[in-house]
Amino acid sequence: MKRIAFAAATLLAALAAEAQIYQWLDENNKTVISDRPPVGKVKQPRLIDADAPPAGSEAGKTLADREMDFRKRQKESREGADKAEKDAYAAAQRRENCDAARRLLQVLESGERVSMRDNKGERYYLDEAQREQEIARARQAAQTSCK
Repeated sequence: MKRIAFAAATLLAALAAEAQIYQWLDENNKTVISDRPPVGKVKQPRLIDADAPPAGSEAGKTLADREMDFRKRQKESREGADKAEKDAYAAAQRRENCDAARRLLQVLESGERVSMRDNKGERYYLDEAQREQEIARARQAAQTSCK
């Protein structure tokens, strides 16, 4: 008995898998979709292949392909976020360098006595020639970092 039921279920499943879908416009211009062919006079009859996935859709891809596409999109998203974070950090560094160079230039051009430290850590004051060199160096640093 179980074999007969199993055979009948298998036969029905095979018949259902082979079902065709029809689409047409009836007399009232309404779209009709059915598993039976249209009867009588109809407009625009069309047979829809139920087994074929629509072109360009995700339905035609295997689970592994969809998983690979998902992981690829995730990786691209992470890389984009990392790049944006690095760009933001670099922009913040450029702003800090620009501000520091402008402050140094302002101090050097103020005319006040400026002291520096040598290699031994001892303090010395800049004379006019050294001040002009430092001003030129600070202007160059401000120009390059403040673009």
